[in-house]
Amino acid sequence: MYKTRLALLIMLAGTLAACGESSTLQVSDGTGPSPKLPEPNKTLIPTVNIAPAIGWPEGAKPTAAAGTQVAAFAEGLDHPRWLYVLPNGDVLVAETNSPPKPEDATGIRGWVMEKVMGRAGAGVPSPNRITLLRDADHDGVAETRTVFLENLNSPFGMTLVGNDLYVADSDKLLRFPYQPGETAIKEAGTKVIDLPGGSINHHWTKNVVASKDGSRLYVSVGSNSNVGENGLAAEEGRAAIWEVDRATGQHRIFASGLRNPNGMAWEPQSGKLWTAVNERDEIGSDLVPDYITSVKDGAFYGWPFSYYGQHVDVRVSPQNPDLVAKAIAPDYAVGPHTASLGLTFAEGSKLPAQFSNGAFIGQHGSWNRKPHSGYKVIFVPFEGGQPKGQPVDVLTGFLNKDEKAMGRPVGVVIDQQGDLLVADDVGNKVWRVSAVK
Repeated sequence: MYKTRLALLIMLAGTLAACGESSTLQVSDGTGPSPKLPEPNKTLIPTVNIAPAIGWPEGAKPTAAAGTQVAAFAEGLDHPRWLYVLPNGDVLVAETNSPPKPEDATGIRGWVMEKVMGRAGAGVPSPNRITLLRDADHDGVAETRTVFLENLNSPFGMTLVGNDLYVADSDKLLRFPYQPGETAIKEAGTKVIDLPGGSINHHWTKNVVASKDGSRLYVSVGSNSNVGENGLAAEEGRAAIWEVDRATGQHRIFASGLRNPNGMAWEPQSGKLWTAVNERDEIGSDLVPDYITSVKDGAFYGWPFSYYGQHVDVRVSPQNPDLVAKAIAPDYAVGPHTASLGLTFAEGSKLPAQFSNGAFIGQHGSWNRKPHSGYKVIFVPFEGGQPKGQPVDVLTGFLNKDEKAMGRPVGVVIDQQGDLLVADDVGNKVWRVSAVK
């Protein structure tokens, strides 16, 4: 009886929240180097506006930008989230979902969020594997599919240095021996370092990229809460990018105050590390814009105490004015609640000229905004190593006319043929975007 009443209350609360609070700005207002930041609009019950996950109807696909076309590179996958292209052209896809987090769903708020994520397509068990896709005949469809690594713990990021393949599990960084051309690795991985995990592990996705010379690894670790509500002690080492010495395993915090950094990539002109970051929720449909930014060594980006520089978040206790004074604003906003996860630069792309210099971003889509935002892949043009101009839609149409999610884009990568691959963890596909010939 209690659960029934609670469910009814939650349904009513969600309806009231969605009706009582909605955006007063356009997504474009929260985009660019100087986004509009209205006053916070914290309501008793946060806006819950879920796009229920339904998958793609037979024959349906996203809409590609003019001059490009889209087709399935691989289908029938199990929650594909992240992609990595090996030097021989093989594509690794992390089929993964959240690990068990017994303390992250405690209390009414936790239970509500568990149901929200389930309805959005994130409630399935994790396959815990990495699959290899091979398109040997270069026809744009992977004809070979093998289980490359299995029995992992919610894997996400992958990077290869020499013959060492690094995989970021939800609680540790692993190293596996790799031989070019092999379609499976049977050897057990070696733990390089432990990563923050535990029974909450709120933002569980960990990514890893290597420095250009291969001597250092950079690992992204998301926060353990929205704005520190689980206590600041639970945030130790989190909301940060770690720098790991590949030879010794020694690590340090390279940059902090990044609520949930996911995509990381090296900007080809400047050589700087960039990341895509999910900002905080529950202070209105127009706050806070997600962003992409260059990552400065030793920099603090505000979380949880402030956002976009010195905009203080009064929900956090205790406050830390000294850290707020050091907080720097990110380089470029990509819209509020867009859940921007994937990030890759256009280096090697053979898409039309307008997509030749800049960053592709996979936007997983909102739950805390009315109307929805994200649910697409965008391109941010760059000039001289910095964003220049407004984003361009690359792949849209992930929501149907009833605002249900047929797919949700996550990881993005340029393949060996110069096409853009997009992991779709609700559609269970990898899409390939190519130039119209």
